[in-house]
Amino acid sequence: MTATGTTLVIGATGTTGSRTAARLLAAGHRVKAASRRATPVPGAEAVRFDWYDPATFDDALAGADRVYLVPPVGDPDPAAVMLPFLKQARAAGVRRAVLLSSSAVPAGGPAVGAVHQALPGLFEEWAVLRPSWFMQNFTGGHAHATTIRDDGAVLTATGDGRVGFVDADDIAAVAVHALTDATAPGTDLVLTGPEALSYDDVAAISAEVTGRPVVHQRLTYEEMCDHLTRAASIPGEFAAMLAAMDQAIAEGSEDRTTDTVERLTGRPPHDLRTVLLREGVGREQPTG
Repeated sequence: MTATGTTLVIGATGTTGSRTAARLLAAGHRVKAASRRATPVPGAEAVRFDWYDPATFDDALAGADRVYLVPPVGDPDPAAVMLPFLKQARAAGVRRAVLLSSSAVPAGGPAVGAVHQALPGLFEEWAVLRPSWFMQNFTGGHAHATTIRDDGAVLTATGDGRVGFVDADDIAAVAVHALTDATAPGTDLVLTGPEALSYDDVAAISAEVTGRPVVHQRLTYEEMCDHLTRAASIPGEFAAMLAAMDQAIAEGSEDRTTDTVERLTGRPPHDLRTVLLREGVGREQPTG
């Protein structure tokens, strides 16, 4: 890797942002750690940043020449706030942008897909990370981790569909390369783990790691919508979108693996068993 200037990491206390900031700092790069509360990050300059408060943009961008972009969570139209920021970032001297998107969302697709489509026109140096579903969905305080811990069950409408679950640490490792290598990828990168797993497989691996029974409870689309709105208190429109993503998995949309992690980092991606042993499946963890 080459020496770089300063990277603004948006969402620096989140799942991928915290890991990306930590890796950048460990490699000797300067980091501005952006979060809504300017939460301190050891070794970094903490700055307040809120997608919905443009008054926070100037201070966050000052002195940064590259940016790791985590879109606002749950916003169906993130381009409305992200594109004005990105234009301001370019004018402020940011020359490289790496966007966190999703394997389920192509350029020009819904939500962050519009930002993906616009990025090459805004920056000469860019990349879009499109990870599959996170292995961390089964650790910490995430929904699947909670039902595994409390009920010994994983609830989905995915049927026999398989997913190339990916470790957030591997996403961060690729992000650091995309941010700091001499040449930016200039493309989108689909990130997966080493194998595609069904939720039956996930339940079996979780049971093996915890030593307790874990089952995959198969729901219909309607049952999944009801579960998300009732048990998880998710708004109906967003619950319907999540249940539809489960349906897409059932139809094979995520049944793939790629060599991207190994190609960019020089090592194979972590498997689910390794991550669950490292982070503790179904075990409550503090969040940033």
